[in-house]
Amino acid sequence: MKVMLRYIVLSLFFVFGTAHASDRAKEGWQLIEQGAMVIDVRTPEEFNAGHLDQAVNYPLSELDKHIAALDKSQPIVLYCRSGNRSGQALAYMKSKGFTALHNAGGLNEMNIESPQ
Repeated sequence: MKVMLRYIVLSLFFVFGTAHASDRAKEGWQLIEQGAMVIDVRTPEEFNAGHLDQAVNYPLSELDKHIAALDKSQPIVLYCRSGNRSGQALAYMKSKGFTALHNAGGLNEMNIESPQ
């Protein structure tokens, strides 16, 4: 019985976790199609290995150097490898007064949901 319960809970986690990931990537693409800026917060090495065509690379560790000149009301889509670093970037940028931010998750999510 415990094994069955674990299986059900784990299955629900994967189903709903995937749905959330898919939704955030879809919303990211919608914003990009409307003209949002796209920021990849991964390392330069990760960026150089592959990135979205529209993206600029502002690594999380250097984000403060890059965002000073940005319009704080400009729509911005953030992504990384898994959504973790882009979530951290979103929180940091919100604390600096940015108002139109979206965490689109990871590059793989974005590629899977790409409208092209």
